Amino acid sequence: MQAREEKRNLETIPVGSLGVIPLEGCRKLGHKIDYYLVKWRTERESEHKGSLAFAGYQRDSYLLNARVPRFASGEAKGMISESVRGNDLYILVDVCNYSLTYPLYGHENHMSPDDHYQDLKRIIAAIGGKARRITVIMPFLYESRQHKRTARESLDCAIALQELVHMGVDNIITFDAHDARVQNAIPLHGFETVQPTYQFIKGLLRNERNLQLDAGHMMVISPDEGGMSRAIYIANVLGLDMGMFYKRRDYTQVINGRNPIVAHEFLGTSVEGKDMIIIDDMISSGDSVLEVAAALKERKANKIFICATFGLFTNGLDRFDQAYKNGYIDKVLTTNLIYQSPELLEREWYINCDMSKYIAYIIDTLNHDTSISDLLNPNERIQRVVSKYKTGDL
Repeated sequence: MQAREEKRNLETIPVGSLGVIPLEGCRKLGHKIDYYLVKWRTERESEHKGSLAFAGYQRDSYLLNARVPRFASGEAKGMISESVRGNDLYILVDVCNYSLTYPLYGHENHMSPDDHYQDLKRIIAAIGGKARRITVIMPFLYESRQHKRTARESLDCAIALQELVHMGVDNIITFDAHDARVQNAIPLHGFETVQPTYQFIKGLLRNERNLQLDAGHMMVISPDEGGMSRAIYIANVLGLDMGMFYKRRDYTQVINGRNPIVAHEFLGTSVEGKDMIIIDDMISSGDSVLEVAAALKERKANKIFICATFGLFTNGLDRFDQAYKNGYIDKVLTTNLIYQSPELLEREWYINCDMSKYIAYIIDTLNHDTSISDLLNPNERIQRVVSKYKTGDL
């Protein structure tokens, strides 16, 4: 994979000198991505390396020094401490990193998605239109759950996307957008929603031995109708059956702004004795996936693996600890695209799927102005890792 990518990229001239700006909440991920970029570009042999078009191509680090200092009143400003003129910039932002705090009138205030989004705009404003191209990599798309209007309400995600492109952002790369159709708000600009399917399958196969990857022993489950496409894709590439739950709601009541769920109804073939892969875009409180896991156990399912791109765990980890203790779940897999608490990383039931190498591939390829379509469709890599698992070479 690496050799193929590098060979292809060598033939094209970079758009501009590469610069990566990870905002404070994304520093850890940014350093991992930088490690791969430095490694590949140091190893890469190119006859053009000395030419003017490749100026600044090989460096010790591609991270630019940017920060957002705050005043005691909570106000802030974006600052970039080095030149970005003519650069091809990639700004990384994690709007879900609640671990960061700032002083507000003597109180410690945790950063909200609104704060992170505002800091992103401050850094774009500090660039001042001097960069050659700006790509925002926002793994969890800001306000993506408010993507459509069902009553007299705001359309936050669409407004945010339009705001970014009006400020000069050329491309927006996100992961597993809640509904990719929100890109219709910016039809003339680049918008990619990337699926971490390959990383989930690789993470599961590396941590679980003796799984039988066939329709007789394993099944993919969508916990709701909204996530059907994810489940269908995994079921097809692995040759498995698929099942789905749909939420039966009580539309006569509204509790916490939503109609309460009465029951999870199952559509699909028998799950008895089979291992389950439950796939979803995010674990928020975790209620839905845990109820689905319990319902599958009642139907005599064997092992249960939950895969979710974003592990928010807004209500803490206690319910997952209890579900693991009771034998309802075996493993939970989420990515490092958003902040992971130290407590989560220590859990016996947790598998961390690292996305830094994948993002580095995307940045490296785009900087060379080369197509990333094969990176967005991981079928070939999935088949390779499955065949390695079956022969015991993984």
